[in-house]
Amino acid sequence: MSKYLRVTAILTVALATALVSAPASASTTPLPSTLSLPDGFQPEGIATGPGPFAYFGSRADGRIYRANLITGTGAVISPAVGTQSLGMKTDLRGRLFVSGGSAGNARVIDVRTGAVLRSYQFATAPTFVNDVVLTSRAAYFTDSNKAVIYKLALGRHGELPATFQTIPLSGDFVLNPNGLNFNGITLTPDGRALIAVQSSTGFLFRVDPTTGVTDRIGDLVLVNGDGLLTVERTLYVVQNRDNTLNAVKLSKDGRNGTLRSSVTDPRFDVPTTVAKFGNRLYLPNARFTTPPTPTTPYTVVAVRI
Repeated sequence: MSKYLRVTAILTVALATALVSAPASASTTPLPSTLSLPDGFQPEGIATGPGPFAYFGSRADGRIYRANLITGTGAVISPAVGTQSLGMKTDLRGRLFVSGGSAGNARVIDVRTGAVLRSYQFATAPTFVNDVVLTSRAAYFTDSNKAVIYKLALGRHGELPATFQTIPLSGDFVLNPNGLNFNGITLTPDGRALIAVQSSTGFLFRVDPTTGVTDRIGDLVLVNGDGLLTVERTLYVVQNRDNTLNAVKLSKDGRNGTLRSSVTDPRFDVPTTVAKFGNRLYLPNARFTTPPTPTTPYTVVAVRI
């Protein structure tokens, strides 16, 4: 059996175990549409899978919280580190890649144990490592204060690298020194390039992952654009302070896009990022407009697609 098939088999067993361990009524009872996070958590990023699990990072102290999307229950799996945990993604090897915000770093966590497998120091102030996207061969991170992206080139079998690469951005992108620049990042539908949003201008860009050359995607303007997610030919764009989730229809190569729909929800309270499980999208409410306290409640909202 190939390594790929072995990994697939392990994940299938893990998913089956998780489903079996859920309440007997899970197959007939709707999944929770709103999940509660720990009071005072201050969430920002979200990642889903493997299995029916979601991971959330605290922008206050860097804790990582895992929630079961079937039962709605959860627990902290990685303790506070004193720096932020923002955008994140999981891979099929059970690793969580976490953006470190103003610390200018990133770390990779084992979701089974919560242990930090490796850390990377990308930059020093002014920096804001904001989000990450994974391919089969690399992880790419945005920096909202610099005209660069950071690349972790993975080994043939997914090995984590000892160092990283800084890729300067060129082309249509222009750094805004007075606002938030590249924020959310995702893949084009064909998987050959990256898409990122510049929050302060609302512009979407296609990014060549090898050269860093950027091309603006159409004339779309989605100011306060934050988390991005590509599902087939649809690009979901969260506008945080607008409490809006947009669906953009993309060409296969991601060079063209048309706004298809914009929706809001009374449960939105400055959602920041978005991830998919089943036929639902999950958005954590960052509540940027609410002064944070140790007892401030935070939630995650699920919407159907």
